[in-house]
Amino acid sequence: MNIAMPPAPTGAAAVPDSHGRNLYRADPALARLASLYLPADLDAHLVSHLDRLGALAGGRLDDLAGIADRHPPVLQHRTRSGADEQRIDKHPAYREMERLAFGEYGLAALSHRAGVLGWPAPMPPIAKYLLTFLFVQAEFGLMCPVSMTDSLTRTLCKFADPALLARYLPALTSQDLDTLHQGAMFMTEQGAGSDVGATAVRAAPRGDGSWALTGDKWFCSNADADLAMVLARPEGAVEGIKGVALFLLPRRLPDGTMNAYRIVRLKDKLGSRSMASGEIRLDGATAWLVGEPGAGFRQMADMVNNSRLSNGVRAAGLMRRAVSEALFVARHRIAFGVRLIEMPLMQRQLVKMLVLAEQARSMMFQTAEALRRADAGEPGAYALLRVLTPLFKFRACRDARKVTADAMEVRGGAGYIEEWPDPRLLRDAHLGSIWEGTSNVVALDVLRAGKREGAFEVLRAHLTGLAGTLPEAASVIARAFALADAALCDATLARQAASALYHATTALAMAWEAARLDDPARRALAGMVLTHRLLPRDPLAAGAAQDLGWLLEM
Repeated sequence: MNIAMPPAPTGAAAVPDSHGRNLYRADPALARLASLYLPADLDAHLVSHLDRLGALAGGRLDDLAGIADRHPPVLQHRTRSGADEQRIDKHPAYREMERLAFGEYGLAALSHRAGVLGWPAPMPPIAKYLLTFLFVQAEFGLMCPVSMTDSLTRTLCKFADPALLARYLPALTSQDLDTLHQGAMFMTEQGAGSDVGATAVRAAPRGDGSWALTGDKWFCSNADADLAMVLARPEGAVEGIKGVALFLLPRRLPDGTMNAYRIVRLKDKLGSRSMASGEIRLDGATAWLVGEPGAGFRQMADMVNNSRLSNGVRAAGLMRRAVSEALFVARHRIAFGVRLIEMPLMQRQLVKMLVLAEQARSMMFQTAEALRRADAGEPGAYALLRVLTPLFKFRACRDARKVTADAMEVRGGAGYIEEWPDPRLLRDAHLGSIWEGTSNVVALDVLRAGKREGAFEVLRAHLTGLAGTLPEAASVIARAFALADAALCDATLARQAASALYHATTALAMAWEAARLDDPARRALAGMVLTHRLLPRDPLAAGAAQDLGWLLEM
């Protein structure tokens, strides 16, 4: 007997809209994974905070992000009476997001001091990245200033003179926006992007412990930040990377007067429109040396690597939001008498997106845990962090471009319309593969970590530990590292080798997680990475039909 299908909705009811959904509750895998990587007491403490942030990200925060994206910051050079007093006007929606990120959630402070979100100690990195992962699903641009403030604080704590640190640490970790000092990183010049050794900005000692910086910085995000880390070449220093030093540049001097530099203009960017990026001209600006004069790039690299990790987390968050939107549409959109998610070809497209998003999520947890262990001084942990960070940044940021584009396609024509989140997700996804190192630069950094830090052997041991009794693991690990070793002799293989190491790491990490959570869906996703990214197969062979629907309903 034929059962009549209910009539398909028409008009506005036919267009699925997920606005107002709690993005934490819509993603139960996040809570399960968090329980693996967090201490039990902190895991339990964070649940209510993550739940509230998930509700904000799916509703009010998403609205604020859309408004700020449509009303980018504006640079004002003078007051109405003609006083030379630069300021960047930011929309109230952006200011409210700053209050949530820096104030309520203390995202730039919680790794550095006790008391944030009611926790009696600084939190481990994964707590910060869990919150960032949810926040960025609504707002991407602001997470750059948050990350730079956190990273600048970390670099100061490691390398700065104690008096300099004492002067600025309380403001950098404040949750009161009236006393908060936000951070930035002014590194790029017209002739010195990834090639930091070509830095042309000059530094001259003043004799009182401060330095005068002169020259142009070409791309400065969070352009009106209270404090910025700046690379410059001291007078008389050698050319190249060994002559570059690291300086702390305040927007205002200790006596309250403005420092001697100007924001020349703001950038009209493809994405991250809510956040001000600009060009800076330094006219003898006062700055303080951080660390050793000849170790500027090495010290700045600590901040850059922390920012690269954040880039990977943000890419993972963007992918999760894109997948979440695509799944919602597929579950609620009716076409040809069935839900889209019941169509085998759509199932295949969604699962391919899901695999990439879950790879990035596992890499987020693995890299954050390596950072915790490295900061605790565990043997081998720094080398592991040193290779996982560029692997994460390289592959996840590239995958985010594909996943956000595919999610737009699932929504169809509406996905191309600016009222929906898809265009903003797609624009923002392109940033990660460029900032803090393009794909080529970061892939080569994977090789540098293997060669200089002995990181490949540490990573091999780590993957062997994750593999357990997985039958394919030994072969996959051997082949991936054979390619990585070949890339050390032939740099044209760098991207291929980085992808292989990323896929091996994420497949084995997901298999490890699946075993501990008894999660068949995660086990299946790990198997797909092995089958389609690592094991030999005929690309022209017709694949057997698979029932993938169960994976999408987990």
